[in-house]
Amino acid sequence: MTVVDAASPTEAGAAAATIVNLSGKIDIFTSTLLRRQLTDTLRHSTRLLILDLSQVSFCDASGLAVLVGIQHRARAQGITLGLAHPRPYTAQMLRLTGLDRSLRMMS
Repeated sequence: MTVVDAASPTEAGAAAATIVNLSGKIDIFTSTLLRRQLTDTLRHSTRLLILDLSQVSFCDASGLAVLVGIQHRARAQGITLGLAHPRPYTAQMLRLTGLDRSLRMMS
């Protein structure tokens, strides 16, 4: 199960980032709910939305599709999407698919 924990932006104002901590698996069984949750988060996000992937244990093609879809929605709303701290397996999936070049990777 994937858990979404969206941290509220700090008092720094519009320049602050909205950070979403994801955990668990992002796969065919969890991707629909995750897409809904992230779409809702976009409605309340600052201009920078960071998805912290450090606790994501697995991500399949449907999970990658969610990330790409959220990036497109974010861009349409003037929001920058960044991915942070992917575990080795997820980082490898992003590299093998070339998504590490189209999705913004943050350290």
